[in-house]
Amino acid sequence: MNKFALRAIALAVLALAQPVFANEIDDLKAEIAAQKAAEAAQKARLDALEAKLDAAAASQQATAPAPKAAKSGFDGLAYTSPTFDIKLYGLIDATIGVIDHATSAGGHKIGFDATATNAPWFSGARWGITGARKFADEGLSAIFKLENEYLIKDGSADDSEAAFGRDAWVGFQSEGLGKLTFGRQNTLARDFALTYLDPYGSSAVSYEEGGGTNGNNFKQLIFYAGSATGTRYDNGVVWKKDFGGGLFAGAGFQFGEVPADKKRNTTESLAAGYNGGVFNVSGFVTHSDVEGLSHNAFSIGGNYQVSIVRINAGYFHYTADNPSGLPSRSDNAYTISAKIAPPGKIDYELGYQIMKTEDAGVNGSGSVLNAFKDTSSVAAVASGNRNTVYGSVFYHFDKSTEVYLAADHQTLTGNYMVATAHGFKDQNEVGVGVRLRF
Repeated sequence: MNKFALRAIALAVLALAQPVFANEIDDLKAEIAAQKAAEAAQKARLDALEAKLDAAAASQQATAPAPKAAKSGFDGLAYTSPTFDIKLYGLIDATIGVIDHATSAGGHKIGFDATATNAPWFSGARWGITGARKFADEGLSAIFKLENEYLIKDGSADDSEAAFGRDAWVGFQSEGLGKLTFGRQNTLARDFALTYLDPYGSSAVSYEEGGGTNGNNFKQLIFYAGSATGTRYDNGVVWKKDFGGGLFAGAGFQFGEVPADKKRNTTESLAAGYNGGVFNVSGFVTHSDVEGLSHNAFSIGGNYQVSIVRINAGYFHYTADNPSGLPSRSDNAYTISAKIAPPGKIDYELGYQIMKTEDAGVNGSGSVLNAFKDTSSVAAVASGNRNTVYGSVFYHFDKSTEVYLAADHQTLTGNYMVATAHGFKDQNEVGVGVRLRF
């Protein structure tokens, strides 16, 4: 075969193969284009996810609370130690007032804390520290409270012998246990009587301490909620429990710590309450041995909310032994009050109380002793009534600051005498003040 024939055959073969090569090249080009499109779509999706992640991280950083510092330090009024979450708090009450019959010759006293007991009108000024440490595995928290009281007029301590005269206790709290505390603290009765003692306390029983002061003539019912050491336990143990459904209960015990007599200066108390929202009721029963003599108290009361008015009412019964040869004391006391809180920053309070006593022990000057006071050296008794009517107006700048105007009028009947009235049968108090909470 000559070379011309071979060349013709080769050209024919190439012509026949050309469509096959062309189709394969087109397929490869199409596959490459599809792969590039898929890669572009994947990149776009990744870019969108990264943008969404960046936006979420920025939002979380803007709204999340600041992380706790690794070291101890203050954050506002909260302090975080390596072991406990601690809060510093306080309340300041400063009253400028006037009271008549301030001496045995009569006359008026005017100035800071010019009340029957030389204290602010509504609240003793105080500062305190609370702490809590939660044990997640047990569902239990260790808690404590240290609180001291002072006089704003001169900065002196209310109790110069106590670093923390109001509260000094430690305890445990959980949903199942309730709250169990050991040390100096409010009597159980005082905390449960707050729902009706006066119009200034909480309407419901809770784990918090509260319930009245003794700063002036209309705040004397608090002594019926006392113990062998007054309206606060020394050497006390208090248990409170929220059982749900509005039911609250508690028990309190005070050790006497008298080696020769384990019962002397002890106190036992039981209390219960029902928090119904619109209607709340509570009460207590207390027995105390005060220097070998029996003192007992029983009380029940509550409150009812009607529109902008909260009505409070309560009853107290108290008995105390006097030394041999003298009849035992028996008191019946009643209180009714109302708080009117219309919309806005102003509220109004009105109240009346009467303390009826028979054969109450008196001190050397003839003044009736407060409930649960030591009667072992009493040599005489007195009977009569102590009646007090009172009212107040509050203006609240906010939840932490308020100013007030308040007044009360006290009358005494029979042989009922009080040391702060200096032998007179009536007494008037008027005060203006400011309260700050922090």
